[in-house]
Amino acid sequence: MNLIIPPSLYPEMFLLLSICAILLIDMFLGDAKRNITYALSLLALGVCGVLTMNATTGTSVYLSNNMFVSDAMSNLLKMFSYIAVGVTFIYGRQYATDRGMTSGLLGGEFYTLALFSLLGQMIMISGNNLLIIYLGLELMSLALYALVALRRDNNVSTEAAMKYFVLGALASGFLLYGISMLYGATGTLNLNKMAEVAASVNANKTILVFGIVFLVAGLAFKLGVVPFHMWVPDVYQGSPTVVTLLLGGAPKLAAFAITYRLLVEGLFPLAVDWQQMLMVLAVMSMAVGNITAIAQTNLKRMLAYSTISQMGFMLLGFLSGVSNGNTELAAEAYSASMFYAVTYVMTTLGTFGIILMLSRAGFEAENISDLKGLNKRSKWFAFIMLLLMFSLAGIPPLMGFYAKLSVLSSVVAAGQIWLAVAAVLFSLIGAFYYLRIVKVMYFDEAVDTSPITANMDLKLVLSANGLAVLVLGLMPGSLLRSCVDAVKSALAS
Repeated sequence: MNLIIPPSLYPEMFLLLSICAILLIDMFLGDAKRNITYALSLLALGVCGVLTMNATTGTSVYLSNNMFVSDAMSNLLKMFSYIAVGVTFIYGRQYATDRGMTSGLLGGEFYTLALFSLLGQMIMISGNNLLIIYLGLELMSLALYALVALRRDNNVSTEAAMKYFVLGALASGFLLYGISMLYGATGTLNLNKMAEVAASVNANKTILVFGIVFLVAGLAFKLGVVPFHMWVPDVYQGSPTVVTLLLGGAPKLAAFAITYRLLVEGLFPLAVDWQQMLMVLAVMSMAVGNITAIAQTNLKRMLAYSTISQMGFMLLGFLSGVSNGNTELAAEAYSASMFYAVTYVMTTLGTFGIILMLSRAGFEAENISDLKGLNKRSKWFAFIMLLLMFSLAGIPPLMGFYAKLSVLSSVVAAGQIWLAVAAVLFSLIGAFYYLRIVKVMYFDEAVDTSPITANMDLKLVLSANGLAVLVLGLMPGSLLRSCVDAVKSALAS
């Protein structure tokens, strides 16, 4: 019997084979030739992007006994995931080399573990079965646990890895327990069939709601929202900065995807129940994240609390999508959350790119004071950081402003006026610590006056990253329309 692999599976299959090939090739490379591993990793990401574009048909394709779905939303999120990981490799190459993360007999594991994490994210994004989503989640998580602990001689990194592993195992248990309850109540692991059973009059609503509670708890941990946020600041601060970027970038897109798959596609008939849970998570995250970030002096820790508040803001779109009962408005609301997730990832990439550029051998640029007088050292990169901070704060005409406006518009359209007011107030509080970074860069005296030295590829990509945040803020229509079309395609399937 001939084995025919559908084109929609080509990206995942190619990435898996590429990881195996890179592992084998890297065994025969010395430290002086480690750039070959770096180049092969970027090449693999580029080929995956081409395969994903070729697999895009405009319709939803179900594969492997309906366990895997390829649709416009999954393909778009995968494309941004490739970009996020590729940009992280470019930003972090010199940083990882200076700290011995890409040297020795196991020097290539930084790149291969990151690619394994990406493979897990791709499976999560296209999962249409509870166990497939869980397997993708564990593949991503296990690779990230190892990456956090990659600096074996660093006690802070080891401690962060232990915290992340223990709390991650607890969250996986919550998620798996919720999956088992949902399977017991519906008799299926397929999300489409689960939605049909949940909508029937014979469904056991009590067990389903208990399952949703554990499922939302597991999702909340992966998103890093309150009250399941305790790992985020410690892991962000303790991880090598390049690994922190791997944690805060592409995984957030995968987390958005599984939240959509599980709650909207699989459990939409019970939206009234999970909507209330997400509402509490969103408001608490915006409150705790923004208020606590004000007191931070460590830049990575401040950005961790910023992430908590940003993920809370993203959840508002999920609340709006189920509040109105209108399919068109629902698509606008979910696409606003998707656009917000993409915006967050783009600004996070640039922000950590600046931190990585300022770091050097023996020095970690992770305190807010390390940015003092950046404008005198490099006017251009101080301007790029200003754009990124303004975007995170939601100041026009940057991409972050339009992302917040899109989410708030969907909240108002759903009739949740008080929720929109609360989100605006917490955003105003959050603007303080973003603007404080700008003040430090432009008005404080520089502690370090040495010129900034970085690879040309890092400088070029970082400049493009910052300008993209500005351009997509001025002209957000094409990206937002792509998000709307992707969500409509997923809702129609």
